[in-house]
Amino acid sequence: MSQAYQALLETSRKANWRIDDIIGAEWRLDFSKNFLPETFVRADALRGLSERERRLLNHIRSRGYLAMFELLEQVIVPFVSDLAIGAQDQSARAPALRNLVREENKHRELFRRVLKRFDDGFGVECALIGPAEAVVSAFLGHGAMGIIIAILALEWMSQDHYVESVRGDDTLDAQFKELLRRHWAEEAQHAALDELELRAMAAGCSPAEIDRAVDDFFDIGGIFDGGLKQQAGLDLAAFEQAAGRRLCGDARAAFLRDQHQALRWTFLGTTMRNPNFLAVIGDLSPAARRRFEEAAPAFSIN
Repeated sequence: MSQAYQALLETSRKANWRIDDIIGAEWRLDFSKNFLPETFVRADALRGLSERERRLLNHIRSRGYLAMFELLEQVIVPFVSDLAIGAQDQSARAPALRNLVREENKHRELFRRVLKRFDDGFGVECALIGPAEAVVSAFLGHGAMGIIIAILALEWMSQDHYVESVRGDDTLDAQFKELLRRHWAEEAQHAALDELELRAMAAGCSPAEIDRAVDDFFDIGGIFDGGLKQQAGLDLAAFEQAAGRRLCGDARAAFLRDQHQALRWTFLGTTMRNPNFLAVIGDLSPAARRRFEEAAPAFSIN
């Protein structure tokens, strides 16, 4: 186990990058292009939107995508910091965990800088669910194994998004695409590290203890899903301001319904079908894997 932690630490150091390597003084987003693939935005599914409005929605969702990651990384940092403190007597594990914390803090700073550039260029306020402290408290008020399952899910989600959807899409703004590539390169090591932590926590646990951890995950997911529903409403407000018109009646209801489902697919559904994540869960408990597979359709896009 110590060798696995050491190998991950060495790989992380090779993949390491500096924020200034990505976003310098002249760095700009190209607002004439999409930032996220349509797979996650689902703007084309909304009837009655012009090409300009579909792009506005893509930009709003893209900003929210980065802001949501920055928020979720506020959950990861204190949790993993506590794991690192508890691992002080383990020579390879503690440095690997501390390195993960440093990189997550770096990602947060990168996203904050990008969000500032976005806001300067977009010109319309795009709100995010919160306050952040309440979100972090709600997530961290669960058992450690349930939290690490949720964190592993997030890590594999980001891997899946870049590899399956972003990397091959040449229509996206090159600057936005590059920052997601850099994020993916480091998160790949984080997913492997989180898997080690989860397997260590689960070793020797009873089936009932595994079940409780999975219950915690689904409780966290339910809290998050409620936040995603709120986010769809915030995105609608930003869209209406940017588009200069108000959606009414069926169009408004369709926006809220379809955008909530698009957010659910992006942040929950893609995880529940990820084969790497499911493989780890299946090793802990075949019954737990079945729970994820049975829940997945509710978070999918038809």
